Amino acid sequence: MTEINNDTNQTPHKRRVRYSGTHPRSYKEKYKELNPEKYGDTIEKVIRKGGTPAGMHISIMVQEILDFLQIQPGMQGLDATLGYGGHTRKMLEQLKGEGHLYALDVDPIESEKTKARLAGYGYGPEILTVKLTNFANIDQVAEEVGKFDFVLADLGVSSMQIDNPDRGFTYKAEGPLDLRMNPMEGISASDRLLGISKEELIGMLVENSDEPYAEEIAEKILQRNRKSKAGWTTTELHEVIASALARIPEKERKEAVKKASARTFQALRIDVNHEFEALYALMEKLPFVLKPNGRAAILTFHSGEDRLVKKTFQQFYREGVYQDIAKDVIRPSQEECIQNSRARSTKLRWAIRAGE
Repeated sequence: MTEINNDTNQTPHKRRVRYSGTHPRSYKEKYKELNPEKYGDTIEKVIRKGGTPAGMHISIMVQEILDFLQIQPGMQGLDATLGYGGHTRKMLEQLKGEGHLYALDVDPIESEKTKARLAGYGYGPEILTVKLTNFANIDQVAEEVGKFDFVLADLGVSSMQIDNPDRGFTYKAEGPLDLRMNPMEGISASDRLLGISKEELIGMLVENSDEPYAEEIAEKILQRNRKSKAGWTTTELHEVIASALARIPEKERKEAVKKASARTFQALRIDVNHEFEALYALMEKLPFVLKPNGRAAILTFHSGEDRLVKKTFQQFYREGVYQDIAKDVIRPSQEECIQNSRARSTKLRWAIRAGE
């Protein structure tokens, strides 16, 4: 008789994360929000209250984008920023099973999740191709697959990245100060801070986020570096920023620290991911990957991005490369901003390639 060993090859049962109080607070405790397919009612409740469920991203200005792009079955398009795939899915719906959509992302963690999620909706490789590359390389993609009838680029950071404390995108949760879109490449924001000079840090804060307290913040960061070479955490940077703004009157200090922290994290994120360099490359190459009369839409989230997009569109319009561009920036509706607070800073600009 064969003896059966019940002690091996068994997966131990894992209890779900427990949380104190009536509602989950930390990212890992929000197990219902992190499983939208299983807990759809919870997801709907969070969205109805104007929140973004943990691990999800609510796409912004979807209808305005679709109205402009005028996607028709049989077209070939490019989503230069796949993210959670909300815009991608809506564009795929417009193709009605005919044509092809290419989608780019530099985040190997989230892009695989999104690819699997879209496949679950029926969008497999016959109509969708996901490429792990920066949108600065759109010319290489077009050289391989041909030019596009439409292109969308949503320059915002996805909520999935912001919400996950392991990625270090927010000061609101304790985690390593990483901030890389692709954590497998480049150096983290922590390492960047440890090796930076005061002058360079001031320049980064001013150029990338118009930080009015750049000098005070830089001085406190360098003071900390002189005392310790340990890696930075998100909450530690927030605390150092608070100490740099200690002279601000108490009634104004909390809001000032909040805004300065957001700007500092933004400046670091732009720096470690070389975002302005990538955006400049995208805008310079964009018209030349579009077919005649092809359409491009860009969503920006801060003034530096919007200025670059606006000036590049205007330059190519004057040269006759684009036949038309958005004369004024398009903003999300008040209703959308109420439903999704992360939409408030969004600006949409568009351009149409000249015909032959």
